[in-house]
Amino acid sequence: MTETTGKRPALTVWIVSDGKPGHVNQSLGLAEALTRATTTETHRLPALPAWRAWLALLLKHAPGKSLPSPDLIVGAGHATHLTLLAARRARGGRAIVLMKPSLPRTWFDLCIVPQHDGIAADTRTLVTEGALNRIHASANRDVHHGLLLIGGLSPHFEWDDDAIQLQIKSILARTPDTHWTLTSSRRTPPEFLAELPSTPNLTVVPHTATPPDWLPTQFAQCGIVWVTPDSASMVFEALSAGADVGVFDLPVNPKSRVGQAIARLADSQRITRFVRWCASGTLHPNLHPLAEADRCAEWILEWLKKKN
Repeated sequence: MTETTGKRPALTVWIVSDGKPGHVNQSLGLAEALTRATTTETHRLPALPAWRAWLALLLKHAPGKSLPSPDLIVGAGHATHLTLLAARRARGGRAIVLMKPSLPRTWFDLCIVPQHDGIAADTRTLVTEGALNRIHASANRDVHHGLLLIGGLSPHFEWDDDAIQLQIKSILARTPDTHWTLTSSRRTPPEFLAELPSTPNLTVVPHTATPPDWLPTQFAQCGIVWVTPDSASMVFEALSAGADVGVFDLPVNPKSRVGQAIARLADSQRITRFVRWCASGTLHPNLHPLAEADRCAEWILEWLKKKN
C-alpha cells in the first residue's frame, strides 16, 4: 500500500506492521501527522517472522525491494523490532520504535514511548501522553451526542458487569436530552450487551458491527465520551478528538501502570471519574485536546534537520 501527498516527496516513510490494528494505527497516526507537516510518501510492509528477521539482519537483506529507500522506518509492537533493524541495515534510513522496545533502545535511532512505560525522555526518546493515534480534534462535535465505550477483562482493573451497568443506567437517567451510542470491545463479556437497559436515548452497536472508520467518525461527532478505564487507548483518543471525557469507576490493580496513567489524567482534570461526576453533574472541559502525533512529527523533523 502506498499513500502519497505531492509529486516529489520530502520524506519516504516505511511502516512495518505486525498486523495488529492498535499497533498499525499508532504508526499511521505518526505517518499522517508527518504528512500534515511536510510532503510525505508512506508505504506499509509486513514484519518478518523472528527467524527470518534475524537472517535478514545478518545478511543485510530486507523486504521492500521494489520500494524507494526510506528516510524513516516506523513500527509499533515487539514483533516489528527486528524487521525495523534489518530494513535500516539493508536500505538505510532512521528506525523509529513507538513503544518501550524489547531490544536495547540504543539500537534504534528514535524511541517514542507513552508515559506509562516508565521511560525517561532524552535526546533520542520522546515521552507521550498515551500511545499515538490517528484522531485529531473536530470542530463539529455535538454536545447532545454522547459515546459510551465499553472494554472488559484486563490485568489493570477488576471488571464488574453490575457496577458498569449501574453507572450506565445513572448516566442515561441523568442525561435524557443526550443521545448515547454504546459500543463494546473484543474483551467485553458476551452477556453484557443483553443486560443493557432499553431506553429511547441509547443505541447499541456491538464491536462486530462497526466498520473500520466507525469509531473515528463517532469521535468527530460526539461532544461527550465515557470510557471504561481498562480501555486506556480509547481515553487518549477521546482526549485527542476534543470531547469532554468521563471514565467509569472500577477497582484498580495498584501495580498497574495503566491505572496510574488514568489516575494522572484525573488528578490533572483532563478526565472526570464517575464518582466525581455524580457529585458535580459536570465533566471537566477538554480545553486543550491532545495532539501527540503532531507533536511527535514536529520533534522528528527538528531532529532530522540537526542531523542533515
